[in-house]
Amino acid sequence: MLKNGLKSWATACALLALAAGGAFAETVFNRGNSADPESLDPHKTSTVYEANILRDLFMGLMIHNAKAELEPGAAESHTVSPDGKVYSFKLRQGALWSDGSPVTAKDFVFSWRRLVDPATAAEYAYMLAPVVNAEAVTKGEKKPEELGVRAVDDMTFEVTLNAPTPYFLEMLTHQATYAVSEANIAKFGADFVKPGNLVSNGAYVLKEFVPNDHIEAVKNDKFHDAANVKIDVVNYIPTEDRSTAMKRFEAGELDSNDDIPTEQLADLKAKFGDQLRIGPYLGTYYYAFKTDKAPWNDVKLRHAVSMAIDRDYLAEKVWQNTMLPAYSFVPPGIPGYEARATDYSGKSQLDREDEAKKILQELGYGPDKPLKMEIRFNTSENHQNTAVAIQEQLKPLGIEVTLLNTDTKTHYGHLEQKGDFDVARAGWIADYKDPENFLSLCKTGAGNNYASYSGKDYDDLLAAAASAASPEERMKKLSEAEALGVARDLCVMPLLFYSYHTVVSDRIKGWEDNVMDVHPTRFLSKE
Repeated sequence: MLKNGLKSWATACALLALAAGGAFAETVFNRGNSADPESLDPHKTSTVYEANILRDLFMGLMIHNAKAELEPGAAESHTVSPDGKVYSFKLRQGALWSDGSPVTAKDFVFSWRRLVDPATAAEYAYMLAPVVNAEAVTKGEKKPEELGVRAVDDMTFEVTLNAPTPYFLEMLTHQATYAVSEANIAKFGADFVKPGNLVSNGAYVLKEFVPNDHIEAVKNDKFHDAANVKIDVVNYIPTEDRSTAMKRFEAGELDSNDDIPTEQLADLKAKFGDQLRIGPYLGTYYYAFKTDKAPWNDVKLRHAVSMAIDRDYLAEKVWQNTMLPAYSFVPPGIPGYEARATDYSGKSQLDREDEAKKILQELGYGPDKPLKMEIRFNTSENHQNTAVAIQEQLKPLGIEVTLLNTDTKTHYGHLEQKGDFDVARAGWIADYKDPENFLSLCKTGAGNNYASYSGKDYDDLLAAAASAASPEERMKKLSEAEALGVARDLCVMPLLFYSYHTVVSDRIKGWEDNVMDVHPTRFLSKE
């Protein structure tokens, strides 16, 4: 019934838009988005599905344009001190929140302190690690007021870093660094995210949120560039069932969808032609072992499972060559960085499987004592097909695999709350084009460290990279960290490097393919 209701709603929207037809007709973009958000609080989100929405509602100090190139956002300009540690951002003159109140540097000070405050329990608190005292605040060792940020005046926001940080400006495009209105939170508390309450500074304003049905955002007339925003209404429609999404796209009920059922790739190519977009995407599809729990705290066992998985089969058969086999966590495409893969990445699959069998026998597993493993994954035909394939690949080694599927919101909520599991599916898409963005996931205590991995040597290498005297030395230390944490310890088990596979109606103009797969609605139009 829910699906039928959703179909009727989307159809009604499409029919109304067509019927309006006149000069004052609203332009409506029905945007398929893989899942509902857990939250619309920028400081309590962690998924791409949430980022897609928040990118329209809010605007960081810097933004990605239609080509994922860096541009000024809430700050119209910035300066950097000679030592590369102090950034001064000049906010846009006359910039307003959607309620008409001014956006000030104090909003950014409040918001960044809120992000690192332990009381917020932000998954992305660690993102501000380059800022003076950020890590100490997150650990509860210092007060949020001691964070290295200040409002020089209403229009000048100053940030002091521990060391020069090459990716800092691009990091500011991420939702964790967005400002929220202090007055808005003071008035509504946790309910500030609700439609009618939420105040934002982006191109759109939240109007309606019906869980499992749609989120409606409307053009923000207080936005500084509102005159150039062509789409009046954007509806984000959760599409965990990719097959159904394809039918709705074909029927014109969706103007785009951010994923496809890859087993249907040949048919979709024939049916949709150039409306199907496939290309390189800076991300890694991986499984996480719960490394603080027996038997998964045994690194030899983790490697045995990893060796037994045929990634070539996953890429070619399950994902229809829309993904690439992965043995390192950091994907290719980051200049100056040498990724470090597991030492068996160059071996044949038969040799890997033989080695896996030996390890399992050494650890006492066999017909009389099979290794039992549960794989958790979030709803998607692609994730299910991947898990089933791995289940079949591990069976000949005597590994008994069971599968547990939950909806995306429940799945990531469980991982973020450090719930119990054996192995869990996850994916990481670059927030910015730097290896640190991937490797920080294995840092002790990081909010997105689902595996609960902890290694002092690994943390020390990340710290050494952060304070490196040169870009070359920094990349060298990051590469050493990946060799230790990923290739040696398997803090995550990389399986595949992503590509984007999206369907976009030929009525949507301005959609620029890019490796970040970032497509803010404000830069699109619809014919």
